[in-house]
Amino acid sequence: MTLRYGIIGCGMMGQEHIRNIQLLPDAAITAIVEPDAGMRAAIQTLVPNVDFEPSIDALLARHDLDALLIASPNFMHAEQLLQIFQQTTLPILVEKPLVTDVADIPRIRQAAEQHPSPVWVAMEYRYMPPVAALLNEINKQTHGHTKQFSIREHRFPFLEKVNDWNRFNKNTGGTLVEKCCHFFDLMRLQAGSEAIRVFASGGQNVNHLDERYNGQQPDILDNAFVIVDFANGQRALLELCMFAEGSEYQEELCAVGEKAKLEAKVPGPGRFWNTDLGPAPVPKLIISPRRPTGPVETPIPVDPTLLAAGDHNGSTYYQHLGFYKAVTEGAPVEVSIDDGLKAVVLGLAAQESIKTGQAMTITNNGFTFS
Repeated sequence: MTLRYGIIGCGMMGQEHIRNIQLLPDAAITAIVEPDAGMRAAIQTLVPNVDFEPSIDALLARHDLDALLIASPNFMHAEQLLQIFQQTTLPILVEKPLVTDVADIPRIRQAAEQHPSPVWVAMEYRYMPPVAALLNEINKQTHGHTKQFSIREHRFPFLEKVNDWNRFNKNTGGTLVEKCCHFFDLMRLQAGSEAIRVFASGGQNVNHLDERYNGQQPDILDNAFVIVDFANGQRALLELCMFAEGSEYQEELCAVGEKAKLEAKVPGPGRFWNTDLGPAPVPKLIISPRRPTGPVETPIPVDPTLLAAGDHNGSTYYQHLGFYKAVTEGAPVEVSIDDGLKAVVLGLAAQESIKTGQAMTITNNGFTFS
């Protein structure tokens, strides 16, 4: 069957989704809701014959859709998802973060439990080939049992978005939600355990300080450290810096057990690489045993077609392939509503920890002061 998609929001990330859907074996973009004229013009170069609908109500009134994709700005996700749950039974792929406010978590969780079709949260970092290779080694316990897990992301500042919505915490949920819920998802996934405590330190020290929007200065963080403790005794660390685009690798992930250290190194988007330095770096997996010592490096190249389709090292395609199989073949949903909500809770807790200077104890629907 041809899987016919209806899409809500087609800015930068929405267009990456479109390019990757077009690589699927049998899929089509049928209709889109996108209020911005500039984005609609860009979409028409990708999907010349697509229908544009004026509203979500109009989109959901159609009878020629098989699945929905939500790729609108963060602050819209919760209400749009709740509306869709009320009006249709179609399968849904929803971009992260699911919510930007802990108050929405019980509503989303309750509504999702009643939805009869697959609902998949877009945590594509799981599907980056070097990250998937690292997770495979962790699952095989090549390193033993993880004691420490760390993620370092040194990258470029936030890009410009329609109406500059991503410059303010009230719209994004905060940098540690907008950018980093992916990383908290990876922490939970590799730990196989739930977070119990979060402590963070961060600030806005370099980026966007001279920008003003309707007289308001952006308030989003551009650097942070976040420590997460897990119920099974693991601890994890996130190091974020968003004024370090000169780095060779954008993400560096490390799991250390009693037998070895495992690392994955992931370059940033190829379009930002300084080609004067030669070809962009190739992702790699590194296994460093304690005995005998000596790292073993394995390149993890990514299909050039997938690299050209987006900024996430081919992961958006593999994510869509999983969702496609969940809808057409009944394959399991790999990133659930619960996964998406718990990752957001960690980001919101980290934001609150920075604001208050206190550690946060994690609960099912949020967090409290430790």
